[in-house]
Amino acid sequence: MDNFVIAGKTYSSRLLVGTGKYKDFTETRAAIEASGAEIVTVAIRRTNIGQNADEPNLLDSVPPSKYTLLPNTAGCYTGDDAIRTLRLARELLDGHSLVKLEVLGDAKTLFPNMMETLKAAEILAKEGFDVMVYTSDDPIAAKQLEEIGCVAIMPLASLIGSGMGILNPWNLQIIIENAKVPVLVDAGVGTASDATIALELGCDGVLMNTAIAAAKNPILMASAMRKAVEAGREAYLAGRMAKKIYTASPSSPVEGVIASTKAL
Repeated sequence: MDNFVIAGKTYSSRLLVGTGKYKDFTETRAAIEASGAEIVTVAIRRTNIGQNADEPNLLDSVPPSKYTLLPNTAGCYTGDDAIRTLRLARELLDGHSLVKLEVLGDAKTLFPNMMETLKAAEILAKEGFDVMVYTSDDPIAAKQLEEIGCVAIMPLASLIGSGMGILNPWNLQIIIENAKVPVLVDAGVGTASDATIALELGCDGVLMNTAIAAAKNPILMASAMRKAVEAGREAYLAGRMAKKIYTASPSSPVEGVIASTKAL
């Protein structure tokens, strides 16, 4: 498996996973281990990573010495809230600069508010954060975020938590073709085939949480997602055969084959 680079650091796994919606931190740890993920995203406003001394600390189960933590701004609906949240995360994690920015537009769809996202991304980039950014699948917005200085563009495949898979592969391909930074599908993955398709399209990686945590067997699904991402990347690198309509040819060549004869 080839490596990929985020903010100057090389990783072998192209699967990024979240830490929410599990029954407890023990299950969280087991699922992450099964996924093979090296980057783990944490919702700062919903998860204790040391800000609440009297509550269980996620970092005891997901140690920063083993994983690259990716603080995110899940639950933020304004750019200002997102900026404050990530400043707190940097403080809690001793100057950690790699973050995931998401600014939501409404509580029902969790679709991104792109105006607020662009505003927050510009400020955070100027403050020295390495911003991985959740965005719509609008190629123009994606390019603007890259030009602002985001280190990775993360368009949704479909709505967060929907499990609907990739609904607009054409927009994703436009974003991928024009991007000079990694592009990762973020949101909408429901099962292993969705992850494979994302990588086959040319995405550099995929981030997921609900698809694993909400599965009947999260540990087994995490393992399936690991294999799906690896298979998708290998298929992309291999280069699929061209699609053809009504031009079928046998798998084995027929040239030089002795024709059969019928007895008279």
